Amino acid sequence: MKVKNYISGDTFLWALVIILLVFSFLPVYSASANLAYIGQGTGNTTKYLVKHFGHIIIGLGLLYAVHKIPYRYFRGLSVLLIPVVVILLIYTAMQGTVMGGASASRWMTVPVIGMKFQTSTFAFVVLMAYVAKYLASIKDKEVTFKQSLLPLWLPVGIILVLIVPFNLSTAVLIFTMVLLTCFIGGYPLKYLMSIIGIGFLSMTLFVLTAKAFPGVFPNRVDTWVSRIETFGGEGDADTNYQVERAKTAIANGYPFGVGPGKSVTKHVLPQSSSDFIFAIILEEFGLIGGLTILALYLFFLFRLIIISTKAGTVFGQLLVIGVGFPIIFQALTNMAVAVNLIPVTGQTLPLISSGGTSILMTCMSIGIVLSVSAKRDEEKIQEKTKDEEMNPLDVLSEAI
Repeated sequence: MKVKNYISGDTFLWALVIILLVFSFLPVYSASANLAYIGQGTGNTTKYLVKHFGHIIIGLGLLYAVHKIPYRYFRGLSVLLIPVVVILLIYTAMQGTVMGGASASRWMTVPVIGMKFQTSTFAFVVLMAYVAKYLASIKDKEVTFKQSLLPLWLPVGIILVLIVPFNLSTAVLIFTMVLLTCFIGGYPLKYLMSIIGIGFLSMTLFVLTAKAFPGVFPNRVDTWVSRIETFGGEGDADTNYQVERAKTAIANGYPFGVGPGKSVTKHVLPQSSSDFIFAIILEEFGLIGGLTILALYLFFLFRLIIISTKAGTVFGQLLVIGVGFPIIFQALTNMAVAVNLIPVTGQTLPLISSGGTSILMTCMSIGIVLSVSAKRDEEKIQEKTKDEEMNPLDVLSEAI
């Protein structure tokens, strides 16, 4: 029985996904010690390993189901899901669910099953598919800025406005990826510059408003300012705590690591199984392990580029870029935070960090990418079959 008979799309991408997911058990099992001590007081991480295993199984199931859907259907689905996403974001903001001690209203509780779900991550995937659909529809057409305001920038603006107060890093990532996708999709550069200017002015106005009326957006702007001050070396002992512990973990592991499960810093580093899991990887597997993970993500990016360039339609190309590239950007952001290259953002390491929403939405995005790849493979098989069935005179006629 060949596995290839049951899966479609780029085999190398499938292999990379499986490698990263299987590897994730080691750092998650080890780094969950902090959560185990805080939540249970026992230090038993088995519960968190089983939970992570469950998330991976569901994620793979979702990936498999999505990659079997012809990618052309995501055109219509993205349009239908935009209003749903807006409603979910409003509901999440009003519900105000707190998870893991975070003060931001980022999660909603799914009825009946009681699962926590981060709606902004789902909104990210849907919005990028929608942007790809719009850009494909205007390809080779003359479009004015005014004409694109309602169908393109209004949905983008509404979703960003609903996410910014509670999850700035995700909003910035979404905005960046929308701009990148628009640039690659041929949207006029002069209009993009206008959007960047509008975004900068809007963010400045938001920060000033939040500072003038602190009760409107509790703690969030202060948190951003604190993180920037910490990155600049001006934070106090409390705000520097995570960064200093991450540096300690990296120093302990250089260059070959202390060994799987032997991290000492995991006991004192908050979010060691999610936001700062790369620091634990560097401590336990050393520089070699860290570079290997980085190489896997870069190879992941290479496969995305290959799939995009070989896609048969403009929508397929932009869809791969829109939903696939954010996975790599998020991974690089997580790594950069762990080694103190940029301020703390709260972004997880895709396919490795613990967290149900992160794993599920990453798997959904990869499923969409594989759907595009699978369609290309299907077309190649049809072309090969056609060539085999044609006689030499037919082949010559086709060539002429």
